[in-house]
Amino acid sequence: MIAATAVLAGVMSGFGASTATADPIMDSKSLLANPTSPNGSRITKAEYKDDRSIRLSVYSAAMDKTIPVDVQRPADASVPRPTLYLLNGAGGGQDDASWVAKTDALNFLSDKNANIVQPIGGKWSYYTDWIQDDPALGRNKWKTFFTEELPPLIDGALGTNGVNAIAGLSTSGTTVLALPIAKPGLYKAAAAYSGCAQTSDPVGAQFVKLTVETWGGGNTDNMWGPEGSPEWAANDPYVNAESLRGVDLYVSSGNGLPGQYDTLNGEYALPGAYGLANQILIGGVIEAGTNYCTHNLQNKLNQLGIPATFNFRDSGTHSWGYWNDELRNSWPTLAKGMGI
Repeated sequence: MIAATAVLAGVMSGFGASTATADPIMDSKSLLANPTSPNGSRITKAEYKDDRSIRLSVYSAAMDKTIPVDVQRPADASVPRPTLYLLNGAGGGQDDASWVAKTDALNFLSDKNANIVQPIGGKWSYYTDWIQDDPALGRNKWKTFFTEELPPLIDGALGTNGVNAIAGLSTSGTTVLALPIAKPGLYKAAAAYSGCAQTSDPVGAQFVKLTVETWGGGNTDNMWGPEGSPEWAANDPYVNAESLRGVDLYVSSGNGLPGQYDTLNGEYALPGAYGLANQILIGGVIEAGTNYCTHNLQNKLNQLGIPATFNFRDSGTHSWGYWNDELRNSWPTLAKGMGI
């Protein structure tokens, strides 16, 4: 694999000092390298959507399929920059419940000196490695994708500096805590919004089953085996919290009570009276549950002496307006981890 920094330095020397803020990738419409991950995963296509955005088609050898990956380039891409992996919720960004569709996250991040990477796919999978294929949800090896396959491809092709952070909401609020544990040192910072860190106790297991089985139509036996199997504990960030030591952490949750974004036909509310009722009742119950989990995680980290920033809002349901705010609130923590 070609070293990303060396490639970028070579490209920039050819451009000359007058292009100090130019982006060699967007200017030339060409990736800096054509890397291959250790297991044979690779980028098969790059589509240049506008002057800042690229859609990469990434072949995952572990899943034997191609994953769309959206990239927003840094404000100043003239030198190697870090990468923020921004994960969607239970629908994997394959529906309209995504950062792009529901928030102005990319606009907020547009003046930041980081590559913003959003994979599209993995609905109802918890972005974990399943022990076997599922008739409804197929083959899921997302832990492998986010730890072994995608990062070296992003680093090589985009000329990053190799420093990563990760942020996610709802189900991926669990994932963004699990991945730094799975691959120590890969993610320097993590921000989890309205997630449940515990997956292997009875309460946490019900969250997992609600997402995978009730909403997704999958079978958690194909995910981690029967409830109580070792894989449930192995993938539990609460159980394995000691391995979060050294990661810059931001964790947040509302309490489930209606708040400023729970208003009829509001900007961040589900449409109509029925939509609002759904957001307040179902979204309220879910957020109360994540609040319980998040308090438990805070207690665990305090017992371990692991520093973290927690934000417990005094209202708010399980919905996008609050996650939009939390991305902004968490930016100082993410930026610190990325060295920005």
